[in-house]
Amino acid sequence: MPHGRHLFVSDLHLDATAPDAVAQFHRFLQHEARNCDGLYILGDLFETWIGDDDDETARSAVCTALRELTCAGTPCWVMRGNRDFLLGVDFERRTGCTLLPDPTLLQVGDVRAVISHGDLLCTADHGYQQFRTLAHGERFQAVYLRLPLATRRALAQMARASSREHTRQLRSEIMDVDAAAVVAALRCGDSDLLIHGHTHRPGIHQQLLDGRRATRIVLGDWYDQGSCLVLNSDASYELRTLPRAASGSTVSIAPSSSRV
Repeated sequence: MPHGRHLFVSDLHLDATAPDAVAQFHRFLQHEARNCDGLYILGDLFETWIGDDDDETARSAVCTALRELTCAGTPCWVMRGNRDFLLGVDFERRTGCTLLPDPTLLQVGDVRAVISHGDLLCTADHGYQQFRTLAHGERFQAVYLRLPLATRRALAQMARASSREHTRQLRSEIMDVDAAAVVAALRCGDSDLLIHGHTHRPGIHQQLLDGRRATRIVLGDWYDQGSCLVLNSDASYELRTLPRAASGSTVSIAPSSSRV
């Protein structure tokens, strides 16, 4: 196993309606993820998560595959996203994964990085931020989780439809990260690197911050193909696209010699 090689993914949105993505993620866990020092899933692993008693077949199979990964010796950390913010301690028991707060400051060798799902950085979307504050509250979650499983499943479907309509009506810049929020996150972590997902706009962005170079890496979604960041302890990195093929071949969209 290579020393100091960590993988980052986000926005997989897995469930039974996306069988190709589910199958690709299973292959990813069986191959690429077995050859690293740690896997970080930065939110929206699932399209929905209605509680740790969620028994939907595809999501249960993903949990089993994560358990096989962690039992094989690869640690996995998971951050809640806007779709699966109800992940809890029973999910940790089912999978062997460890849940992380958002944001989290991470030290990988020479690299000091702030990692986040990314929705907190989209401060211009006031309606969503108000909903997020409510939905992440302990009282709201306690009431919701007491509802029957079938009721929660129906409510989740309604929420998905409402989210799609909300997104359709917004200008694209409102759904992207706010520059001031990015700067605040980097300064708070005293970091030169920010890694996040959520916007589904993979890319590498360089900027000057307080006289030094800072890097923001945005992970892509898994709707049509995979997306993965490889971060090494010597500060080199590669943002990869993963074609939807059984071979699991990769195509780089950033040179592997890039460094933080």
